[in-house]
Amino acid sequence: MAEALNASMVQYPSEKVTVQAYLVAPQTKKTRAAMIVVQEWWGLSDHIKDIARRYAGEGYVAIAPDLYSRLGHKVTTDADEAAKLMGTLRQEDGLTDLHATLAYLKTVPGVDANRIGVTGFCMGGSYTLMLPCTTTAIKAAAPYYGQVPNPDTPLQKLACPVLYIYGEDDGWITKADVQRLATALKKYNKQGEIKTYPGAPHAFFNDTRKDVYKPAEAKDAWSRTLAFFRLHLKT
Repeated sequence: MAEALNASMVQYPSEKVTVQAYLVAPQTKKTRAAMIVVQEWWGLSDHIKDIARRYAGEGYVAIAPDLYSRLGHKVTTDADEAAKLMGTLRQEDGLTDLHATLAYLKTVPGVDANRIGVTGFCMGGSYTLMLPCTTTAIKAAAPYYGQVPNPDTPLQKLACPVLYIYGEDDGWITKADVQRLATALKKYNKQGEIKTYPGAPHAFFNDTRKDVYKPAEAKDAWSRTLAFFRLHLKT
């Protein structure tokens, strides 16, 4: 039988702003690994909250921060507005708020501060790849179709194993971008794997978008990601 979950909106400081986040965890009180789930450019949507619940259902304490807390907690389904929101959020501010999320997560009862992972999608995939380049507290990262730093200098400081999920027909992240990542991982002697799904478009994991969702590929990506985190977070 699946464990019952406790879910709530929480808030915590990040420099001069207050970040809101969706926190969900199994009800049983034992020490657990934790997962940060980073949003797409749409905002902290129901889809991202659902993914956080899926991780909690797998035994993690999961938190999905609202990276648009600085921008009025916006959530949209309009691509033009989403692009403006993502463009308005400075990467350094997003990373600052993710560091604040990490600090908060370490104070949550039952969280093993030595077993914290991160995953994210689209915009969130970009942050998922960057965050462990700025801290050693992240022990495993699974970015889904996120941007690759160019130049690749930040990847010199990548501090954990990476599983990068990519759809071959992605119209935002190019095959050249993914090859740059593969080259950088090898050049800097970093532990990483890239899984490419033929025929899959950008955002193929998002089951609320029937125009891009690929059920078989999404199911396989989920299984691979869970196995990756089980290995590196000892879950």
